[in-house]
Amino acid sequence: MRDVTKVLVPVDDSDQSREALRYAHGTFPDAEITAVHVIPVEGYWAAFTDDPEVAPGYERAREHAEELFETVRGEVDTEIETRIETGSPAKEIVDLAGKGGFDAVVIGSHGRTGATRVLLGSVAEAVARRSPVPVTIVR
Repeated sequence: MRDVTKVLVPVDDSDQSREALRYAHGTFPDAEITAVHVIPVEGYWAAFTDDPEVAPGYERAREHAEELFETVRGEVDTEIETRIETGSPAKEIVDLAGKGGFDAVVIGSHGRTGATRVLLGSVAEAVARRSPVPVTIVR
């Protein structure tokens, strides 16, 4: 992989996303790391508004994201940038990877298989298939 100076790491409440953050820091110790949390506003509420901030629970979801960032900052011994996006997680991550000048994405995988994977989908897989930059999936 070419020189990696800017890495995007999607984070949620999972151990896998925290492991991805630790992996990114350990593998690219000199890179600028940006942790992104995507608030999923899709389906029912997305049909009624283009403004995700009016969806019920949105403000609490933003507060939760900020709390999550505080937690993950303690996971690595470096400064990390943070971003909150809203929408479909895979789409928002891919869009940010392409438009944000990132060299790589490091994402955790929940390791679902079979029917669970089909029903719930795989954000990591969708990101890996669509990302304009290299993607590392950490389990």
